[in-house]
Amino acid sequence: MQQQISVVTLGVRDLERSMRFYVGGFGWMPIFQNDEIVFYQMNGFVLGTFKLGSLEQDMGRSGLRSPGAFSLAHNVAEREDVQTVMRRLVEAGGSLVREADAPPHGGFRGYVADPDDHAWEIAWNPAWAIDENGLVTFGL
Repeated sequence: MQQQISVVTLGVRDLERSMRFYVGGFGWMPIFQNDEIVFYQMNGFVLGTFKLGSLEQDMGRSGLRSPGAFSLAHNVAEREDVQTVMRRLVEAGGSLVREADAPPHGGFRGYVADPDDHAWEIAWNPAWAIDENGLVTFGL
């Protein structure tokens, strides 16, 4: 089976508030939206934000909690881009989780949570190449 992720869907309480974060902070434009879900075309997969109650109904599960024990990451090409992106995300309705700093394993990173508390690591690592299409390749 091919190693891939096709769609990552985040449960959100308020689609408009969520869009202010993703469009205003990251600058991502929706490729589809309705009253329940917004899709963003990423480089090789789709990110969805789905009203939490609608996601529960779609999954046939109730009591979903947001967020879980995970973080999403957005890698940037230059070290100084980390703080720039983090600042834009906070200005767009996110909350600062951890100031940017240099972890022991190298690079530079910080964390911002979206309005539904999904954690985003904003990171630069010279060992992770980002090509012209935004695809990241792990390398040491």
